[in-house]
Formats: sequence, structure tokens, C-alpha cells
Amino acid sequence: MRALIQRVRRASVEVDGRTIGSIDQGLLALIGIEKGDDEARADKLLHKLLRYRVFADSEDKMNLDLRQIEGGLLLVSQFTLAADTRKGLRPGFSSAAPPAEGERLFGYLLERATEAWPYVASGAFGANMQVSLINDGPVTFLLET
Repeated sequence: MRALIQRVRRASVEVDGRTIGSIDQGLLALIGIEKGDDEARADKLLHKLLRYRVFADSEDKMNLDLRQIEGGLLLVSQFTLAADTRKGLRPGFSSAAPPAEGERLFGYLLERATEAWPYVASGAFGANMQVSLINDGPVTFLLET
């Protein structure tokens, strides 16, 4: 399971011109689910999302996590993160989880996140989404479990 996280001042996701999820300061996490991913990997990823220290402390060092700044977490499914880009000029998606399994695990991650943290929003699995953000830094990391 992969998450491309971006520290944001704000972020939102729209479907059919309607905003379905938005946060102010926090993390936008684009989630890629691969074959073989399971609930244990989702739990480990959520642990990292809530505790990864990417926010500045009083000395402007990345020492604070999402919980310490009381930031938002915007989860957006993105199967293209599971792409194999090592060969050729077209991505391959054979390592991505089948859609039904990806949707199930994304739903599990979202449910666990909302149980663990009050400031969670999400996109819609499988939808054509427009994601807007103001990246703070920019700060972007790829987390893998």
C-alpha cells in the first residue's frame, strides 16, 4: 500500500463540480492499493499518516505530526500509484489491486481513519475527481507499507 502525502495549507476534491471533501491545514494522502495489500498494511499506513512528522515546530524543524497540529487528513484513492513505470513509455497496472478489492481496502482505511481522528475527509473511490491543493513547502513524501 502506498500513500503519496503532501503537506497542505488546504485541499479539496470535487466530483461532477461538487466539493465532496475538503480540509484546511493538514495532509492530502493519495492512496494506491496493490495486490497483496490487506488490513494490516492499511493499519500500518494509517499509523504513519497520523504520526509522520512533517509539520514545523517552533524552531521551524519538521518535528510535529498531524495530531499535534490538529490538522485535517484528506484521503483520495489513486490506482495510478500502483503503476509499474520501469519499462517503456506507458504505465502498466498489473500490480494494482482489482477494483473491488481496492474499494474494500480503501473503505477500510477510511473507516479506521474516521474512528482514529476527527478531521478526516475523502474523495470517492473510482470517480473522476478534481483535486485542488495548496502544497505547503512544497513538502511531499511517498509512504509505503
